Amino acid sequence: MAGEEGKIDPMYQFTIKPLFGSAQWEVAGVNIAFTNSALWMMIATIVLILFVRAGTKQDLIPGRWQMAVESLTGFIENMVEANIGKEGRKYVPYVFTLFTFILFANLLGLMPLGIVGIHPFTFTSHFTVTGILAILSFSIVLAVGFWKHGLKFFGLFVPHGTPLLMTPLIAPIEFISFMVRPFSLALRLFVAMMAGHLLLEVLASFVVSGGLGGVGTGLIVSLPSMLLMIAICALEILVAGIQAYVFALLTSLYINDAEHLH
Repeated sequence: MAGEEGKIDPMYQFTIKPLFGSAQWEVAGVNIAFTNSALWMMIATIVLILFVRAGTKQDLIPGRWQMAVESLTGFIENMVEANIGKEGRKYVPYVFTLFTFILFANLLGLMPLGIVGIHPFTFTSHFTVTGILAILSFSIVLAVGFWKHGLKFFGLFVPHGTPLLMTPLIAPIEFISFMVRPFSLALRLFVAMMAGHLLLEVLASFVVSGGLGGVGTGLIVSLPSMLLMIAICALEILVAGIQAYVFALLTSLYINDAEHLH
């Protein structure tokens, strides 16, 4: 019955379900069920660890995995250094981990594993998950800002060159803009991934409905929908990478503000 609902309800794919009979697991009255979301977070983490370990063998003649990891690391390092400067090198491990974790999460959710009975769960399509990632980045920004500048960190809310008379007006606006950052950071990734998967599910329902309607309906409805699905899948792969990059890029820009009070 659940499978039938999944075919007609585009939102069913985002349902978080307890696995392995863990629905009643509780600690101090808090449910700690092991869910499909947690499972795919674990899978993404394992894939990330294996990817990095396979690329850190330091062979004399680099293999494809080693070249991939080194290229990706160099890409992130250049991005961080361009946005933060030499001080940004110490943040490369965090930004690299953030980027690859989101990238693998997005790509795993697009894997066509349904044909073998495995249903990938894109946990980045849940605002709770993207919100935690954003709060983690925002916490680093606050920690770095206050640790390095102390109370001078509040100077971030008064841009350099602001006239004294304009300070009471500009400072609250800058403060609100600063506090909205984690929300916008999380919302951008959440909306992008959720929208893409919703569209694919709707098109899939068109393919199934058209096929059940006969040959004529199949040619008119199912075939164009299938072709559009293939195109959107290719686009979603691109979006998966872009959203991971944007999240990492904005994180490095926010850390730059904490480092230099720009």
